[in-house]
Amino acid sequence: MPAVAGQFYESDPTKLKESIEECFLHPLGPQKIPPAPRSDEEVIGLISPHAGYMYSGPIAAHGYYYASALPNPELVVIMGPNHWGLGSGVATVSGGIWRTPLGALEVSSEDAKTLVKFSGIVDFNAESHKREHSIEVQLPFLQYIFNSQFKILPISMLFQDKETSTEVGHALAKIVRGRRCIIIASSDLTHYESHKQASTKDYEFIKAALTLDVSKLYNVLQRLDVSACGYGPIAALITAVNELNLRKAELLKYATSGDITGDKSSVVGYASVKFSK
Repeated sequence: MPAVAGQFYESDPTKLKESIEECFLHPLGPQKIPPAPRSDEEVIGLISPHAGYMYSGPIAAHGYYYASALPNPELVVIMGPNHWGLGSGVATVSGGIWRTPLGALEVSSEDAKTLVKFSGIVDFNAESHKREHSIEVQLPFLQYIFNSQFKILPISMLFQDKETSTEVGHALAKIVRGRRCIIIASSDLTHYESHKQASTKDYEFIKAALTLDVSKLYNVLQRLDVSACGYGPIAALITAVNELNLRKAELLKYATSGDITGDKSSVVGYASVKFSK
């Protein structure tokens, strides 16, 4: 069941669809309603923020506008940080249904089992997902553009060290190769610093991500003390896209909560980034 419906996004289906459309049309959004012109790309990666829609929704909309040009995926992998510290280090679920106000999405139990087998570090733990929002907030956007005609593979990461993240990424590349899939790393960037400080740190972090170099990403993370909450999912995504030859990396949009609220004294950074062939 949804953990943050009515908090991070609307709980009423009609209002939720309207708020998603507002994100697409927002001055900081793509200012277009999906679908985008059709593309023949079949696999892409996205970095997408996961704050409340009023804060990060317009930035997230850039990635989802781009994704709306793709054929309906058979699988969407969504990796997010474990903010609550519940459950195990890296966790998926063995199957079942994830619900949002826009309907039900089926977990691909076969892919979840394969992930656990291939990775050696991911296990089944529903507790890791019960209260977590980082994966959940991506789902209504996906349902809006693809009408729920896809399965999901959710991965919650409490452990986000380089070794763990790359191991997850290697396993994912094996699972999605040759299939019509989207891989999403859910992450906000710098937390609770001034707009100027956050932007400076975040652009260095994003620049490292765009090089597709995981070691450089962790070096920037540590050197600048970037408080990105989903750096592990981003590193796992970069590992996977390298193996899948998705070497065209592009920053679609960056902004902070200060750009939304006008208060730039203490902000959170948000980025939408795509990886494709």
